[in-house]
Amino acid sequence: MDNGVEERLLGLEGQEESNLKQRIWKELKIIWRIAFPAILARVTSFGMIVVTQSFIGHVSELDLAAYALVQSLILRFSTGILLGMSSATETLCGQAFGARQYHMMGIYLQRSWIVDVTTATIMIPLFVFTTPLFRLFGEDEEIAVESGPIALWMIGIIYSYVFALTIQMFLQAQLKNMIVGCLSASSFVIHLLLSWVFVEILDLEVAGAMGAYCISSWLMVFGEYVYVFGGWCPNTWKGFTKAAFHDILPVIKLSISSGVMLCLELWYNSVLVLFAGYLTNATVAISAFSICLNICAWEFMICLGFLGSACVRVSNELGKGNAKAAKFSIKVVLGVSICIGVIFFALCLAFGKQISYIFTSNEEIAEEVSSLSTLLAFSILLNSVQPVLSGVAIGAGFQGTVAFINIGSYYVFGVPLALLLGYVADLQAKGLWIGLLAGVLMQTFVLSIVIWRLDWDDQVR
Repeated sequence: MDNGVEERLLGLEGQEESNLKQRIWKELKIIWRIAFPAILARVTSFGMIVVTQSFIGHVSELDLAAYALVQSLILRFSTGILLGMSSATETLCGQAFGARQYHMMGIYLQRSWIVDVTTATIMIPLFVFTTPLFRLFGEDEEIAVESGPIALWMIGIIYSYVFALTIQMFLQAQLKNMIVGCLSASSFVIHLLLSWVFVEILDLEVAGAMGAYCISSWLMVFGEYVYVFGGWCPNTWKGFTKAAFHDILPVIKLSISSGVMLCLELWYNSVLVLFAGYLTNATVAISAFSICLNICAWEFMICLGFLGSACVRVSNELGKGNAKAAKFSIKVVLGVSICIGVIFFALCLAFGKQISYIFTSNEEIAEEVSSLSTLLAFSILLNSVQPVLSGVAIGAGFQGTVAFINIGSYYVFGVPLALLLGYVADLQAKGLWIGLLAGVLMQTFVLSIVIWRLDWDDQVR
């Protein structure tokens, strides 16, 4: 009798283990269906920034520092706001798709366009008055003057982001983001070719690199227009409607909380680049710090793919009223992201110095990048956890709570520690980066506790 009971128990355990493997495999297929195109889109989209930096870096050291300052401060500041606000589209469209309210997705997209275009227009003075702004911050005069023309090129790029980001969220929520990945990859290849022609063949230098960036950014947007308006989203895009102007206040509120949440994360790195401008030998410090941050941010684009995957899976399952499935998705996404983070952590430790020569031939800058490579590796490792947790927050719609966590972790704890280590302890760029890491670690820890204690059944209700 005992043997029979034991056999049945073993059989049940085996069945449960088999069911668990099937569930994990099924979830993995869904996650990669969302994550891979999102990773492809974000890596190639950010790759255009990196390619532009690489071509400008081989024009002159001064142009590299000026581009690094504009890209790290003004562009990232603006992109952070737009990326955060467009994540409201992801939340609303994801939950509408899960609840089978397909007609609302096109309306949410149009409402997001109205809000985001208005926001981008408000930010234009930052690009027009970049040189006086950098002088006000006390940056090096030569770098401040050189930054002005570069910033003006960024205006066209910012408006392309408004449409590229919101349409990507709209398509991703309905599991149609493979087209976004393909369009982004095509734009990246075209950008690489145009940059080579404009800078190397036609010798247009900085203007050539920035012109190629502008053209490539809008090519992707036009491709998305063709796909959405051309009838490939028949259930979710019903054409332009006056309904987009009604009930817009909830979209504004969610967009603002989403914008604050994500842009506080992106601004955190930018603030430290600003402070790098006050270090000894500012041109080298800014260039090296920016190269490291762009490498980190490029790898971060992979993690943002998992952020999108976590957001879509959580919002879809909450829309269906399935809290258990939402929690299971979080565990699987987190596990995959951490495995990838460990791989890049090892690669960064192994090829720390060699990476710098992609962006510059200056030995002083290359040595500074090499000295920061260990801290860069640990930043990459943390990247594998933190974006997934942020994706869960976006999917569940509690961006406001995360915004307060970001303020406390980054700006109350991380930035003061970075300044203390960088200037008082005289650790220079290393001190700034250690403070940056400490803030991210604090945010990840607190956000983990919040998500762990979250009542998911209440989120469904």
